[in-house]
Amino acid sequence: MGTTSPHATPRATRGPSTPKSPDPARRNPRSQQAIFEASLDLVGKVGYEKLTIEAIAAQAGVGKQTIYRWWPSKAAVLLDAFTATVEDPDYDAGFPDTGDLAADLKGVLRATVDEFNDPAFEAPYRALAIASAGDPELAHSFVTRLSERGVQVYMDRLRTAQEAGEIDPRTDLRIATELMLSPFAQRWLTRSGPLTYAFTDALVDHALRGILTRDPGDPGDLRGPGDAGA
Repeated sequence: MGTTSPHATPRATRGPSTPKSPDPARRNPRSQQAIFEASLDLVGKVGYEKLTIEAIAAQAGVGKQTIYRWWPSKAAVLLDAFTATVEDPDYDAGFPDTGDLAADLKGVLRATVDEFNDPAFEAPYRALAIASAGDPELAHSFVTRLSERGVQVYMDRLRTAQEAGEIDPRTDLRIATELMLSPFAQRWLTRSGPLTYAFTDALVDHALRGILTRDPGDPGDLRGPGDAGA
């Protein structure tokens, strides 16, 4: 899902520059896994600001130049490590479709609540979200590899409902998705309130109240008088 942090952070410290991007296929799998595990463990223990390439290298049992050869920054290491950890082989199967749109949305958002309340998931994801606010290149990778995929899965489920006549055909599906995901991200990033099932259920209810198809004249119809015949 998409996130925007209100807190700007400095760019991650970068290692020596290289003439071209390293080839991930040439990395030693065992060393790469050790680096991934070390980076995820350390970011949970010391936080992103105190996370260093040197500490990752020491815990992984590799030289820091090995890491600098394979990644340009600690953020890049963490992004690859986190992406590899959360990659789900069934992800491309898409959103559950039981025929009950509200239940499907609530079920997935409840699972997301559990995920974001899990410290093992929360620490690296929060670190990447905040670091992205001060690093446009990292932000692009973060959106492309993580948040945008989630947005598209929601949009696909809403599109199915729209094609079935459940959702007003004029609805912008990205905006409809963000009506649910953006308040979730805002509350999580700013810690302005707890992430609970009641909260995400309410997000779904409010979003659907504005986009579901209704007969003109229905008391719950939010369209203006001039839209009644549209």
